[in-house]
Amino acid sequence: MQGGHQKLDISVYFTGMMMGLSLIVAIGAQNAFVLRQGLRGEYVFAVCLACALSDAVLIVLGVTSLKQIVELLPWLNPVMRYGGAAFLAWYGAKSLWSAFLSSGTLTVGAGSPSSLKKTLATCLALTWLNPHVYLDTVVLLGTISTRFAGYQLSFAAGATTGSFLFFFLLGYGATRLRPIFSRPASWRILEMVIAFVMWLIAFNLLGGV
Repeated sequence: MQGGHQKLDISVYFTGMMMGLSLIVAIGAQNAFVLRQGLRGEYVFAVCLACALSDAVLIVLGVTSLKQIVELLPWLNPVMRYGGAAFLAWYGAKSLWSAFLSSGTLTVGAGSPSSLKKTLATCLALTWLNPHVYLDTVVLLGTISTRFAGYQLSFAAGATTGSFLFFFLLGYGATRLRPIFSRPASWRILEMVIAFVMWLIAFNLLGGV
């Protein structure tokens, strides 16, 4: 964090919260996974916490060290772009495969649940291997925070709060949609939408968008 005594300011805190929310509400690989876990009721708290804590780490990193990161690791952008695109393409194919091969037993809470370890590994991969996450948290929020010299701690706290609110509301709010997804057809549609989202993000990454 830039030198000087850091002060707390409630207006900057809420500005950080609103900026954080505005950057993560759009559907993406991470959000789609949280939604799916919420609908299935599998490890919802652990998944939401992992996403929120990951965002918190990246937000603090961006607010405190953005300039140093860019100067120190100029190769990071292309590595994250192509590595992230490959992972998202694979995950999209996996979702599409599930959509076409799923049987009538695919209902909320049914099927073979993944282990906690495997679920968290997928969750963290979707988070840390997606360059858009770094763009939103480290780059954009880190850049915006420079407008609040001396109050960046308040900005980072607000953005982190927004992230926690969003992921837990998404994960646990998804349970209200369970009646809709008690039908196998709804699950197939969701899997296809997730596949489309994953591939769209991967395409944009390869295109440099």
